Amino acid sequence: MTKADLIESIYEKIGLSKEESSRIVELVLETLKDTLENGEKVKISGFGNFVVRTKRSRRGRNPQTGDEIQITARKVLTFKSSPILKRALNER
Repeated sequence: MTKADLIESIYEKIGLSKEESSRIVELVLETLKDTLENGEKVKISGFGNFVVRTKRSRRGRNPQTGDEIQITARKVLTFKSSPILKRALNER
């Protein structure tokens, strides 16, 4: 599903104009992004949790050459689904 698909779904199910549907989707995504950028967790009840985690730098290997390399520290986004979503996915 793409952002355009989400907009179309809101348009069809709620009856808002495509422009209003687009603004809603953009606003929700922007709010999620801003919250995660600020290091806060996003919890959507019945769906799951989005959390930004910090990974330390570490040693790794280049798989093509086998040379040892330093992997830099970085932030990663993780998602953990709620039990309700897990149950819904496994019932189908």
